[in-house]
Amino acid sequence: MALAGCSPTGQESAHRVKTEPAALLQQAEQELAQLDAEANRAQWIYENYITTDTATLASEANLAFTQAAVRHATAAAKLDPTTLSPLDQRKLSVLLRNLILPAPSDEAKSQRLAELDIELNRLYSTGRFCMAPERCLSLPQLSTVMDQSRDPDELLQAWVGWRSIAPPMRPLFAEQVSLANEGAEELGFDDVGQMWRSQYDMPADQFAERVDALWLEVKPLYEALHCYVRGELGEVYGDEVVSQSEPIPAHLLGNMWAQQWSNVYDLVAPEDLPGPGYDLTLLLSEHGYDELKMVQQAERFFTSMGFAPLPDTFWQRSLFVEPQDRDVVCHASAWDLDNREDLRIKMCIQRTGEDFRVIHHELGHNIYQRAYQHQPFLFKESANDGFHEAIGDVISLSITPAYLKQIGLLEKEPPAESDIGLLLREAMEKVAFLPFGLLVDQWRWQVFSGEIAPSDYNQAWWDLRLEYQGVAPPVPRSELDFDPGAKYHVPTSVPYTRYFLAHLLQFQLFEALCKEAGHQGPIHRCTLYGSREAGEKLDAMLKLGLSQPWPQALALVTGEEQMSGQAMLNYFAPLKDWLNRQNAWAGRRCGW
Repeated sequence: MALAGCSPTGQESAHRVKTEPAALLQQAEQELAQLDAEANRAQWIYENYITTDTATLASEANLAFTQAAVRHATAAAKLDPTTLSPLDQRKLSVLLRNLILPAPSDEAKSQRLAELDIELNRLYSTGRFCMAPERCLSLPQLSTVMDQSRDPDELLQAWVGWRSIAPPMRPLFAEQVSLANEGAEELGFDDVGQMWRSQYDMPADQFAERVDALWLEVKPLYEALHCYVRGELGEVYGDEVVSQSEPIPAHLLGNMWAQQWSNVYDLVAPEDLPGPGYDLTLLLSEHGYDELKMVQQAERFFTSMGFAPLPDTFWQRSLFVEPQDRDVVCHASAWDLDNREDLRIKMCIQRTGEDFRVIHHELGHNIYQRAYQHQPFLFKESANDGFHEAIGDVISLSITPAYLKQIGLLEKEPPAESDIGLLLREAMEKVAFLPFGLLVDQWRWQVFSGEIAPSDYNQAWWDLRLEYQGVAPPVPRSELDFDPGAKYHVPTSVPYTRYFLAHLLQFQLFEALCKEAGHQGPIHRCTLYGSREAGEKLDAMLKLGLSQPWPQALALVTGEEQMSGQAMLNYFAPLKDWLNRQNAWAGRRCGW
């Protein structure tokens, strides 16, 4: 029997050292899984029914999860990883690095951080601008103006108007940065930006260098596209509006943030250039595609690759159409509410070709979420956050004429001479996005580090947009404005580098999966629709979740352990040659 005062044997002592840290991790996983599910449900209700009460409930649920995550991360930081199994060592690493806005241990400050998160989300989601006394528009409606109008005065009004919602966010955002930095410091990080960069299975500084190298790899392609688009817009609006030696005015590129330019394709494509030969929005209308049918077709894409259909609850509980009787967060998003099978999307679907692609993208998130549902809670995530975004985009790349023909939207594929038109439109969406995808977090990393002071928020934002994108505000901006706040991911604290990575990863994954599918011919004509072989290889990677470092997950599909921009360059190589010829023929001086 055990005697009081007797010490355990050496064997028992070693066993306790090994098992207690593992038990702490198990306890953390169990508690966080429960609180995460509760926070997900509260957030879902809030984003579908924006009221003071639902905001309070969401804030309280998020606060409970954040406080527990910080508490467990703080305890985990004191553990000796050498006493853990390799599996638990990875769990420990994930637990330490996966907070987005770490709350300070002080309860009042933690509560305040949760309140700021909800209030910034509310200010963005309920934003409206009145183009006229009887014409007050939400963001989706204002975005339609930016997409479709060709009147520079109307575009300017909508552009300036949406940004009028952001100035009240500025002091709240600055306070949020200060409190979150305090929480990050308690966990051993210099600031929140360093914590975000540490999530990529490499030192934070090394990751920043890798991101810069990826940008330099694809920058010449972007510069050729910028030069061409600026030249053509100058022909439309005149040199006094679009100077050929200056950055492009941000309101003329067909998107509220000038992050994608495909909506002005009709303005810049030469009249003699064989275009895609079809209008996907018109095709959807002609074939009776409503919001539900668009989602059903996206699901069929995945089932054609061998993935199981979505659960019945997906169709019962998702939001597909913007309600007319209440405010909702319209930004498209995919949800896994219980970390098992309660998958949903929330989206105010417009019956457009663009939203048809977005739906395929969002369901890619759901398919990924379900694939790793068997993993422990801490591994229920993508290999890195860029992978989650990339998977849906891989499917979006497959929405080619070949796919549209297979599902009956097109009678025949356009001839090969139409490829440049198709690639130009694609580049105005994918390539045009790259510098914006990079600069949002370049700005935030410098804000978190203190390199950008609150007094310089707006000027620094536009300095980066000029440096990376070559775009400029159409009217003078000042520090009375807070233009970063007019982009959803800033007030809602969603890291953005994931989208930059995804725009490169998608081509890398797509190229490899097309080879697996046995595709012959130009890669931009490939579709993965119907390929069980590609589906099996993709599923094997998705099932890993976050259980392995991302280079291993990437190698499972591509055979390579490094992210690269080369596959994107391969995809757009015919367009790059064409752009160079067009710019040389017109005698354009590229750059800004």
